[in-house]
Order: sequence, then C-alpha cells, then structure tokens
Amino acid sequence: MLIIGLLLAALAAAFHVFIFVLESLRWTEPATRKVFGVASEADAETTKPLAFNQGFYNLFLAIATLLGIVLVLSGLTTVGLTLVFAGTGMMLAAALVLVLSNRRMVRSAMMQGTLPLLAIIALALSVALS
Repeated sequence: MLIIGLLLAALAAAFHVFIFVLESLRWTEPATRKVFGVASEADAETTKPLAFNQGFYNLFLAIATLLGIVLVLSGLTTVGLTLVFAGTGMMLAAALVLVLSNRRMVRSAMMQGTLPLLAIIALALSVALS
C-alpha cells in the first residue's frame, strides 16, 4: 500500500508541475487561456502576475511531495511521509477551497484534488497497517 500511495502522490505532484507550467510559463497562450476560462489576451495580461505567483505555489507543493517521496524511498520514512502528507494535504485543501468558493469549479477541483486524496488514503492505510 505504501508504494501505491507514493505513486499516487508522485502523480499528484506531476499534475501540479503541469499546472505550474500553465500558470507561470504559458498563461497568455490561447490554449492555456481556454483551459482556465480567461476570456481575452488582455485579461490574461492583466492576471498574469497573479497566475505566475499561483503557479509557483503549485510547484512548491509538488517539490515538497517529491522530496518526501525520495526521503521515504531512502529510508527516512517519518520525515518523508510528513512531507508527502503535508504536500498532498495542501493540494487537497486547495481543491476544497476551490469548490467551496465557486460550485461551478467542481470539475477543476476534482482534477486537482482526486490524486492527493487517493494518495492520503493509501498512505494512511499503509501507516495504520504497519
């Protein structure tokens, strides 16, 4: 169950790196604007600094999670799991904030929060059963 949880956490981290790329590096591109529902290039330019910052939040969550995975696999289980739980827990919390702030964002929140939730469940079961 540990390996499954770590794999799910790694997939969640990869998704958040992808979001980082969209928000911080490709925000004004038409395909990215469509993904996030940004109506125009002018709107994208106006919101670019906010998206840039938000993208780095996603990257930092991914880095914490990936570092935790590396530490678990290196034998530093307690500190590693702490980082994985913190990273995926914040990813899940952000997804909950998204859907609670705007019910129309359910699909986006599910995309953002499903893998972290599954990782947390698998890792919690792994810890409980060990």
